[in-house]
Amino acid sequence: MPTRIFLLDDHEVVRRGVKELLNSEEDLLVVGEAATAEQALSRLPVANPDVAVLDIQLENGSGIEVAREIRSRHPEVRCLMLTSFADDEALFDSIMAGASGYILKQVRGNDLVEGIRRVAAGQSLLDPAMTSRVLDRLRHGQEEDERIASLTPQERKILDLLAEGLTNRQIGDRLHLAEKTIKNYVSNVLMKLGMARRTEAAVYAARQADRLARSNPPSPGSHS
Repeated sequence: MPTRIFLLDDHEVVRRGVKELLNSEEDLLVVGEAATAEQALSRLPVANPDVAVLDIQLENGSGIEVAREIRSRHPEVRCLMLTSFADDEALFDSIMAGASGYILKQVRGNDLVEGIRRVAAGQSLLDPAMTSRVLDRLRHGQEEDERIASLTPQERKILDLLAEGLTNRQIGDRLHLAEKTIKNYVSNVLMKLGMARRTEAAVYAARQADRLARSNPPSPGSHS
């Protein structure tokens, strides 16, 4: 039985080229394709592929979001990410989404074919050095989470307001507390986070919020 493949790329010419390349191999068969994330998620279950080859950057949406959904709904399908340029952030997000591999579009056709075969066989195409960097980031993220966890709910609230750039007086007005009380809270927050300046804490809080948003994106088709 040939390995069944699903293609997601918003460029028809690219899809057609990859499809012809793969279908020319006796052990590979393209069983479905899509130009958008929404199409991919609706068509993929019907196609029942073994491997999904997903373009990371789509005009509307991201192949990484699609990979996350596929791995959640259809864990038996392995995902191979295609991208035009090497990017640590995209690799990090791909690994977090559960992708088995990451290939540049500039590779030779034979390399793409071989990559699909390896992923279908349960192997990983992720570079060990890159994977190590991702694990380091995860460990660092856990340390940051522990610092956040040490804050009381009220301190968390004040940290969020610091991230919005509010002054102590503005935070006091928002929370109906005295400015002096807010000043004491801010001092406690800085001490627990191991920081000297409120701007440091504001930047830290903004980064934490961004990281949380990226690790829990809205699912395609959901409405905010």
